[in-house]
Formats: sequence, C-alpha cells, structure tokens
Amino acid sequence: MRRSAAVPAAVGRASTSAAPRRPFGKPRAGGEDSRQDGGATWSIRPLDRAFFGRSPRRVARELLGKVLVRDCGTLRLAGRIVEVEAYLGENDPAAHAAAGNTARTSVLFGPPGYAYVYFIYGNHYCLNVSCQREGKAGAVLFRALEPLLGIEEMARARKVALEGSRDLPRLTAGPGRLAEAFGITRARDNGCDLASSSSGLWIGDDGFRARKIQITPRIGISKAADRPLRYIVAGNPFVSGRKTPVKTTKVGSGILTNGCRLSLGLNARKIRSNQGI
Repeated sequence: MRRSAAVPAAVGRASTSAAPRRPFGKPRAGGEDSRQDGGATWSIRPLDRAFFGRSPRRVARELLGKVLVRDCGTLRLAGRIVEVEAYLGENDPAAHAAAGNTARTSVLFGPPGYAYVYFIYGNHYCLNVSCQREGKAGAVLFRALEPLLGIEEMARARKVALEGSRDLPRLTAGPGRLAEAFGITRARDNGCDLASSSSGLWIGDDGFRARKIQITPRIGISKAADRPLRYIVAGNPFVSGRKTPVKTTKVGSGILTNGCRLSLGLNARKIRSNQGI
C-alpha cells in the first residue's frame, strides 16, 4: 500500500498525513470511496469485521494511521488515528468490562467493530471500539486524531478560534476533544457499526502506514496504570498527554528499543491534564 506524500493545506507543516482538501459525500457502491481533488486521488475503504476480532493490543497498534470518518449528509469529517489505548476485558482492572456484561457495557461483549461510547467527568464523551470475538470483551480507546477533513466544522463544534497551526491540536488531541469535534455522543453513536461506511461513523484505511510507533503506559487512569498499552505515532504533534516511550517499534523491522516504565501517581488534576480535555 502506498504512503501518500501530499499535505492538507489547512494543516500545513504540522501535518504528517495526506487527504483531500474539502469534504465530500457518501461512499460509492462497494464500500470504497474515491475522489479526485486537485489532481490527486484519495481512496479509503472501511476496515472489515475481522480486523477488530483480535486482541486489543494488536488492534490498537494497527489502528494507528487509519482514519476515523463522520458522514453527515454531504459533509464529511475525517481524522488520522495517532493515539489509542488497549483495554483487555474482564481481567483488566482499568476496563469497563471488569464490571461484567451489564446494560452499560453490553457492546463490549458483542460482535467486534462496534462503538462503545461513555460519559466522563460530567461533560465529556469517549469513543472506543469493541474487539475480540463475540462474548469476549475487549476494546480500544481513541485518544487523539490528526484532523484531515472538515477542520472548520470541528473548530465550530469545539468553539475554538483557529489562528494558526498551533491551534489545531485543540480540536482532536485528547479523547474528549475528538469526541466533541466529531459530534460523538452515547445517544447518537453507542453501538454504531464502525466497520460499515453506511453507519455515519466508521473507520477506514487509505493506505497510509505509520513509520514509527511508541508504546507507553496508559494515562488518565488509576488502576493498572503501569501497563504499556498506549500506542502513539511517534513525533506526531496531535498526540495528547505523555510522550515518553516504554519501547519504540519500527514498523516492519521487528526491532524493539526498551525504555523505562513510567510510574504514574495520578490525582484528579493530573488525570484531566493527561486526558487532554
């Protein structure tokens, strides 16, 4: 698969991704979406169900570089996934699934590839995707995106005045921020099929591959906070929170560079800061 070199004009030097410069409409028949824009073609296809039916660790790592898409009529929002966290199910003290299969967490125990949305701190939503086979809970939390399409609409939703590229991380760097920018709520999106381009909120692959991935302990939590289950695109300016790696993976090389684990003594103020909200 190719890695595109073009840079969206709205993002400028801060961007590491390629995408069209304006929103476009619904996917064509067959699931793949393709459009000519300024002489370049951007094609994106939804991830299939099998992609999500695996270990949250593997799904989290391979989600980096994929694209979260919101379709609303003729408007499209899109953002490159640059930071995620894996939650391992009922045996993970930090996972919502540790409470068992309840009315609130039922999506986590259902088929893979569905949105699990929850409300936190009294005013922020967080987006996750279910992993593993049906009946076995697992999830990946989306922590940060690099905006690609619909940047002005994201800024309006976030009530952010864009005066330069330094303001762009305020749109989608952090789970609460990206949810607000994409209009994600529990009532609207919980249980949404993220493997279907007809669902209005979905995840696609446009051929982009992250060159370097870093792994750190999860942040913004107090239980099992030392586990290295947070995956980030190294050097991407839209990553939220701590950027110190446990190990660095060069994609395709199989080489791991070990580092020191972080000791996270978290209080409420640190948690809110690390969440990027």
